[in-house]
Amino acid sequence: MVYYYSSTIFITLFILQGSILFTLIYFLIYSIKSIKKVPKLLPITNLQNISFPTVSIILPARNEEKHIEKCLDSLIKQEYDNYEIVVINDSSSDNTNQIIKRFSITYNNITHINAQPKPEGWTGKNWACYQGYLQSKGDLLLFTDADTIHHPSTVSLAVNYLLSEKLDTFTAIPETLANDFWTKSTLPLFWIFSVARFSALKANDPKTKVGYFFGSFFIITRKAYEIVGTHKSVRHEIVEDAELGRKVKEQGFRLKVVHGENYIKEVWARDSSSLWHGLRRIMIPLYKKEKLKAIMMVISTFVLILFPIIMLPLSVINTIDGKMETKSVIILFLSIMSILLIVINNVLQLKYSVLQNFSYCLGFPLSCPFIFVAFLSSIICADKKDIVKWRNRKYSFRV
Repeated sequence: MVYYYSSTIFITLFILQGSILFTLIYFLIYSIKSIKKVPKLLPITNLQNISFPTVSIILPARNEEKHIEKCLDSLIKQEYDNYEIVVINDSSSDNTNQIIKRFSITYNNITHINAQPKPEGWTGKNWACYQGYLQSKGDLLLFTDADTIHHPSTVSLAVNYLLSEKLDTFTAIPETLANDFWTKSTLPLFWIFSVARFSALKANDPKTKVGYFFGSFFIITRKAYEIVGTHKSVRHEIVEDAELGRKVKEQGFRLKVVHGENYIKEVWARDSSSLWHGLRRIMIPLYKKEKLKAIMMVISTFVLILFPIIMLPLSVINTIDGKMETKSVIILFLSIMSILLIVINNVLQLKYSVLQNFSYCLGFPLSCPFIFVAFLSSIICADKKDIVKWRNRKYSFRV
């Protein structure tokens, strides 16, 4: 066993490990800052003499028989008086359509639409959302997903917040519901990168071009939605919510991202397979548009979360075999601190984002390679046909 670090190897490892440590500290500080400074969706009591506009809740659904009933139950119980629900059956092959039909017969404020097959050039749920918009009547449009559950006061609070802050649109960070080990272990780690890559603080800064929506909940004025071109302007995008939010922000509309975990709950990935394709669904479009940025993200994933896991056992062995040789001890210390910071970051996301038991932070030795391999395979296979399966559809990203 070779345990002695040459000066060159030691300096290289010291700089690399130190950089990893510094970056993980930055992620931790930035996450804490985001938790504290990003506004929360809370009751507002200082509104007077305001007539609340009609809200059209637009709900696309494709093969959602396991979730849509709970979603519709939560929507029909909203405390807001002036709203309609436009539900679009997006070519479902299960009982989704029958469930929607049953609700529409029972409740007068539910409009049931069967979307026609997507025209050429339309991707994902964009066509269904567009069909819902065409049938809607509201001055405000609230887009949500069929696997989302809403607190009874969600719509009231959303309208209050939009009006009081004089916004054109805002999106709420939901509580992410996870049901399997892989999702519970992987999402906290993924959220760490999301906080840095898709910062709510940057999105809320009018001076930046960072903007996005959470598909589970965003509300927008009809005027702003139409000016940016509706979902028709992002018809070819698979991550349509993020792209539409970017367009809204770039065109100068007032957008905010708020914490809505107490009022909105969503299921992002149903199992390890949907988690795998969900990660690829994010990376492949990025690679198609910005190859260098995507490649750097893959490299960063390896360096920041996988390299410390590889180095820790090697550092332990080198330190023991080297009889506590100073260079080995320093590298071991940096390795331990990096792992500790990954765990702390995970615990923070489990507490405030994914809202799961802290024990799932111990799954990071498995979730780290899972994320890395998903990202790496995305850029390797980006040009293959039907490379991503999402919501019972296969997507090809050929351009």
